Amino acid sequence: MPAAPSFWKRRGPTAAFFLPLSYLFGFLAGLRRTLYDLGVLKTYRVGVPVVVVGNIAVGGSGKTPVVLWLADRLVRAGRRPGIVSRGYGGSAQGCQAVLAESDPATSGDEPVLLARRSRCPVWIGRDRVAAAQALRRAHPEVDVILTDDGLQHYRLARDIEIAVVDDRQLGNGLLLPAGPLREPLSRLAGCDMVLAHGELSPEVRAICPPAPIYRMQLMPTAFYRLGQPLRRRSAGEFEGMRVRAIAGIGRPERFFDTLSELGLEGFERRALPDHHVFKPEDVRLDGVDAIVVTEKDAVKLRAFAPEETWVLPVDAEIREEAFEYLLERLNGCKAA
Repeated sequence: MPAAPSFWKRRGPTAAFFLPLSYLFGFLAGLRRTLYDLGVLKTYRVGVPVVVVGNIAVGGSGKTPVVLWLADRLVRAGRRPGIVSRGYGGSAQGCQAVLAESDPATSGDEPVLLARRSRCPVWIGRDRVAAAQALRRAHPEVDVILTDDGLQHYRLARDIEIAVVDDRQLGNGLLLPAGPLREPLSRLAGCDMVLAHGELSPEVRAICPPAPIYRMQLMPTAFYRLGQPLRRRSAGEFEGMRVRAIAGIGRPERFFDTLSELGLEGFERRALPDHHVFKPEDVRLDGVDAIVVTEKDAVKLRAFAPEETWVLPVDAEIREEAFEYLLERLNGCKAA
């Protein structure tokens, strides 16, 4: 996915040029949703409750860590979740299962990360309904489906909607292509919960009710050596080393800022497009002593990255009250 256009950050002349297309996009998106609400376009239930984790803006907002957090909490609460994802960036056609050892080039990087970290059944498919149905046939024990993204995939009937919002991703607040929004900000009011990645502006907060808002943070853990997860290292242990940080994610600057906050100093920054297809030349040491990468990128590097490649995982940190609220809502859902 290419980098977001710089004009999405402000309401300047370029954004104004695209406003007519933005209005058309908004009309068509609103019409589509209305047709689903009225039953003109059919939605499909898959026999168990469905929880959608999504956002209203283009780019990374922390959805995948939230899905991992929710899957872990559900397992600990005695539920048996399965996960459905589109498989963006992969070449797979139709629906298929994703395993921890699956090839990210086929399955997509985020589904492979979900399979490795969650240890729950993961299926991918452009058609989320078909993917969820296939997952259930293969794993009849699953009693709740989590979807990584898919807030706008209305064919799949959902019981709970969680919007992950990073105020910095909302840019100029305009719809595509004049801005980064897939749906208007007013869409947040229809969600069951808003998870705020960072502070929300008063304008955005005013739109969210009646949905409860909970703060979330992405908390880094210790670095581990790629392919040797038991080999751990703190940021301080890179002192005196020449380090290159590489990130092919939606918000690479967030990764770089995290490294700085951990105390890593003077490192080289290399930002690549989201879902970048890595080649061996992308991760050559080339005058540095070590490379540090995100966990999402790491799943694509195991075959050819140098030994001194270190991975920094992050976990979503969310207040317990948020899960208790979701579990109460989930327990009140009727499977259909």
